[in-house]
Amino acid sequence: MNNNHPNTNHLIHETSPYLLQHAHNPVEWYPWGYEAWQRAKKENKLVLVSIGYSSCHWCHVMERESFEDTAVANVMNQHFICIKVDREERPDVDQVYMTAVQLMTGGGGWPLNCITLPDGRPIYGGTYFPKNKWVSLLQQLAAYYESNPKDAEDYASKLMDGICQVEVVKFNDTEVSFHFDTLKNAVDGWSEYFDTVEGGNNRAPKFPMPNNYEFLLRYAVAANDPAILQHVLLTLSKMAWGGIYDQLGGGFARYSTDTLWKVPHFEKMLYDNAQLVSLYSLAYELTGNELYKQVVYETCAFIQREMTAADGGSYSALDADSEGEEGKFYVWTEAELRSLLGNHYDLFAACFNVNETGYWEEGNYILLRKKSDEQIAKQFGITVENLKKEIAEDKQKLLSVRNKRVHPGLDDKQLTSWNALMTKAYCDAYNAFGDQKFLESALKNAGHNWKTLWQNDGGYIHSYKEGSKPNNTSGFLEDYSFSAEAFIALYQCTFDETWLQRARTVIVYAIRHYYDDRSKMFFFTSDADAPLVARKMEINDNVIPASNSSMAKALFALGYYFDDDSYQQMAAQMLNNVQNGIVKYPSGYSNWMMLLLNYTSPYKEVVITGADALSLRNEIAAQFFPNVLFAGATGAGSQLGLLENRFVTGKNLIYICENKSCKLPVESVDAALKLLGAR
Repeated sequence: MNNNHPNTNHLIHETSPYLLQHAHNPVEWYPWGYEAWQRAKKENKLVLVSIGYSSCHWCHVMERESFEDTAVANVMNQHFICIKVDREERPDVDQVYMTAVQLMTGGGGWPLNCITLPDGRPIYGGTYFPKNKWVSLLQQLAAYYESNPKDAEDYASKLMDGICQVEVVKFNDTEVSFHFDTLKNAVDGWSEYFDTVEGGNNRAPKFPMPNNYEFLLRYAVAANDPAILQHVLLTLSKMAWGGIYDQLGGGFARYSTDTLWKVPHFEKMLYDNAQLVSLYSLAYELTGNELYKQVVYETCAFIQREMTAADGGSYSALDADSEGEEGKFYVWTEAELRSLLGNHYDLFAACFNVNETGYWEEGNYILLRKKSDEQIAKQFGITVENLKKEIAEDKQKLLSVRNKRVHPGLDDKQLTSWNALMTKAYCDAYNAFGDQKFLESALKNAGHNWKTLWQNDGGYIHSYKEGSKPNNTSGFLEDYSFSAEAFIALYQCTFDETWLQRARTVIVYAIRHYYDDRSKMFFFTSDADAPLVARKMEINDNVIPASNSSMAKALFALGYYFDDDSYQQMAAQMLNNVQNGIVKYPSGYSNWMMLLLNYTSPYKEVVITGADALSLRNEIAAQFFPNVLFAGATGAGSQLGLLENRFVTGKNLIYICENKSCKLPVESVDAALKLLGAR
């Protein structure tokens, strides 16, 4: 116990920054686990499962108002067993109780507060509650349970029936049949909700949703649909110019509170930024837009500077708050800017809208763009080159000053799944720009994934904190599927088959412990773990892809590499199981639709052999293709079917294949690009 604090609870031995934030609350918090549930059953008490994460603004507010208040804590401790959960550490717990709250209230969010019976079945829930309402609610629920235990039991049983039905997928025994029209119909309906002026969807708040836009980018090219392409590029440009993007330090905030991408919710999440690096890299391949290159380089620099451990792993998040105020680290007053920039102020203010456009509140401005470099340079009668030089100097000066401020809190746990997204992001950046530092970062990150997060006896841990013993939380399906996809991406960058073998090892383990033979889908949790009140599947794509859609894509690719029909059949059946939902809810199936695109438009395999195979690969990979798979070797001896009999001593050969049929090999990149139909 720490004698410097008047209160210390059971969270003091945890590694999660979020749980440790609550370790000195007067609330007698327990971590999720056997001890708390045993006590609840022994004392026949209701349980409060309170779920949040370290960078959640309203989680902090509720802690300050209620969980740090001794009088409120006394009510909680008297009537409830109180469990604190880091949703990023235990997404399985979050899934179950978020579903319950959504069924009960029609909405959800964090903090998530769910009241359960002593066995974990929920009976009431909500999100943020002001202090007075919270105390009143707790007292009413305690009295209700004491007076009406049978009614509470009946309600819990009915609610559990509903929870178990959400995102349940049944085996589709109709013949597997995929059609491009499914994609077209889905996109036609989806496009009615596009904001054609500011990009994104026509509502607030606006989330980046990178998986949505990666699919739409791939679809636009495959379908030759200029209107959809224009919407994607508009969205990417508006986000890159908006307040949601950190114009000084790089990286994106979690979402914009308005329709203009202006006022962000200032927290920065690894999963958003990793996926957005991938998305902007792909968009650069297609367009050559220098703005997209700038976003990738600045965002990767931010991640290296502020969210990367010495071991190569990536941290989870940066808080929205610093010194108790949301956004304080990122915003500026006019007086500050004038004092720091001197005679550069007018140009900088015009460029980043230190005016009514960028004004936020209490004299503070959010830096954002509305005009291009060319427009600003013309306005001030200078060259674009001189503008860029002056702005770069100003940004560096302001960034140096900003770095002396009190920084937002860092959530320094490392999650297997989110690190895998970052590995893939570095691979995508390497493909687009050919910069060796991106490949080095990918290799270091993936090496950390395998060395630290994969256990010698098989299986992933989900969460790790540098300097601590590995967290005992078993991996979830997303850890396996995202890691497999990351390893496949790294193989395609290096032609090192070690990464493919690791991807297959990961998939084999997942099939053994997560696969449901009845539905032919995967559960989110392992059969080796202690069960929750419900064992869920994750089907719908959201701010990150659903683990089932990611798994299906990994199986599809590995089926090609290892010439394994069983993997191909699994992927096809999974897609067949969900395809009836695609047109009804396209934004929730964007990753599935990328897989469907592979089946319904030409899917090309690019096989390269010879001493110069990697440099030839780099030239081709720098182009955008909706759906292409790379394989190759610089020497003989590969065991992959795709490379069988393809190596000829003294020659560099490029094979373009489709449906297991290859055209005659060519020896130049130009010839290969013509066969691929490069734009």
